[in-house]
Amino acid sequence: MTTSPSSPSPSPAPSPAADVDVVLPCLNEAAALPWVLGRIPAGWRALVVDNGSTDGSADVARAYGATVVHEARRGFGAACHAGLTAATAGIVCFCDCDASLDPGLLVPFVREVLDGEADLVLGRRRPEGRGAWPAHARAGNLALARMLRRRTGLRLHDLGPLRAARREGLLALSLDDRRSGYPLQMVVRAADAGWRIAEHEVPYRPRVGASKVTGTWRGTFQAVRDMSRVLHEPPRVQAGGG
Repeated sequence: MTTSPSSPSPSPAPSPAADVDVVLPCLNEAAALPWVLGRIPAGWRALVVDNGSTDGSADVARAYGATVVHEARRGFGAACHAGLTAATAGIVCFCDCDASLDPGLLVPFVREVLDGEADLVLGRRRPEGRGAWPAHARAGNLALARMLRRRTGLRLHDLGPLRAARREGLLALSLDDRRSGYPLQMVVRAADAGWRIAEHEVPYRPRVGASKVTGTWRGTFQAVRDMSRVLHEPPRVQAGGG
């Protein structure tokens, strides 16, 4: 049975006065959408990218004031990139749509980008509650973080989905992975471009519904294969700064 997420702690301080779009890749997340969209900071726009939902997710998203973008090609990266290209704000954020992460936590991320302290800000997930982050998924994430360190020199601990950066900089990275490797490719190419990348802890709660990636062996295998391919990309020569 699908249950609603527990009540989160209050969102951080008021959102900065900035034009911000939040990309929310979505595949059958109707049960989680009300909670997620209710936590979008005031003045920001939610872009729910429907990646072929059959549970009425798009209708729920519209009912809660989100802009719906349709992406027929299945894949996490396909959904994320469709949201990025549909975004018009100067700052673009990404957040999962399953109620495991509070989009209100993006407020200090955006402020850090606006203040010029970082070009890309990432959330390091801190699991809260039983089943928030399966052991095998956590181990895989740790292994990828270590491989990322060898590839780029970045001392990151997580490759989680909560992140913020400037839209034009993200587009300039020419991201082309359309599956599970998209978040990792963003970090790898940003590092190659000389971006300043920051990481901050964020609470990570049990998601609503079953995971499309770590919830199945097939999904986990596909994610590892996609990310391994990204890590073997040759370094790209790009202009620095996000």
